[in-house]
Amino acid sequence: MSVRVRMAPSPTGFLHIGGVRTFLFNWLFARGQGGECLLRIENTDTSREVAESVEQIQSSLRWLGIDWDGDVTFQLDRIERCQQEARRLVEQGSAYEDEGAIRFRMPDEGTTGWDDAVKGRIEFPSEQLEDLVLIRTDGRPTYNFASPVEDWLDGITHVIRGDDHVSNTPKQIQILQALGSEIPTYAHVPNVFGEDGKKLSKRHGAVSVDEFRQAGYVAPALMNFLALLGWAPDGETTIMSKDELIERFSLERVGASPATFDYAKLDWMNGVYLRELSPEEYAQVLVTFIREQGYDWPEERIRVAAPLVQEKIAKLGEFPEFAGFLFHEVEPDPVLLDRDVLTATAAALEQVEPWQAPQLEVELKQLTERLGMKPRQAFQPIRVAVTGSKISPGLYESLELLGRDESLARLRAAAAAAA
Repeated sequence: MSVRVRMAPSPTGFLHIGGVRTFLFNWLFARGQGGECLLRIENTDTSREVAESVEQIQSSLRWLGIDWDGDVTFQLDRIERCQQEARRLVEQGSAYEDEGAIRFRMPDEGTTGWDDAVKGRIEFPSEQLEDLVLIRTDGRPTYNFASPVEDWLDGITHVIRGDDHVSNTPKQIQILQALGSEIPTYAHVPNVFGEDGKKLSKRHGAVSVDEFRQAGYVAPALMNFLALLGWAPDGETTIMSKDELIERFSLERVGASPATFDYAKLDWMNGVYLRELSPEEYAQVLVTFIREQGYDWPEERIRVAAPLVQEKIAKLGEFPEFAGFLFHEVEPDPVLLDRDVLTATAAALEQVEPWQAPQLEVELKQLTERLGMKPRQAFQPIRVAVTGSKISPGLYESLELLGRDESLARLRAAAAAAA
């Protein structure tokens, strides 16, 4: 039997990162099994639909590296088929009309159960299953009817979805049985929580793919990180390419306990991916990101600065704050400045030729000896004067990139402004 899964978001706004992780599990499973992965928009609740979110869902998945087979489908496209099947269920006694709606008749006795591929055997007593609405009075199918109908019509073999859908599964199994459908394998993957043990939300930081992209995370790192939220191939391997993830992913290795979204681990992983890029690749990725963020800084200067930051920043989004001094004026804190050090520095560097990092390093080290200061002590006010911050790329390289005239001008201005 060929594997066929579906990703089925509702168009209620931007795609939540927890949902993206579940989509990724579907995609990795299907691709690893040589099967198909469908994208279905669950729009049975039209009042919640946000038109632009449909495009956002697709663009987010594409950026991350997740594709799908065939055209995107919408549940409401099959509204007539759902109505037809509901009437058939009424005719066979599995459903009944109720004040203009159609309800499914749940069994009164026994249990409804399944062997969950992640959570093991799950059973619900029939007494817990209330008769549910299949077709609303306005003719629209409910989610709990449209979803299993489409799973049946699309030949879905595995339903891989979030833990919060467990309570829907016995209802959908009963409906599928009444329709005469085979029952797919269900796999309810763990929820994603913040480090405070609560379900991931806005208070934990970025929650949509777009927000992670804007913060400067790169797609391969984010995919790698998301894959490890609730799944691990062996408990040891962390860094894996897309192809390795596809090859190694299995539902058997998905845990049942909630996964914790660890931002520190994501930052570390993103830094690993950035540092593995060649200098040329890194510069191109950085230029593309800076342009996407709306900065009109000179491309050549961004490319020249790229090697100075590649080993030092974990996210591309840190570049404007870390190296922005190369592209705009700075306002150093007067308290962090030292008039005597800055005046002496400006005078000493004025003689440097050529204006390059090695020569600047020699002159600055000789200056600290003449001042009777340790380099760390003398360099801080210089760094603050030139970059506006105590943290920046290498001081010598920063001076070289900034250029002689601008560097000396900043040193003199800072000396005059020193507290």
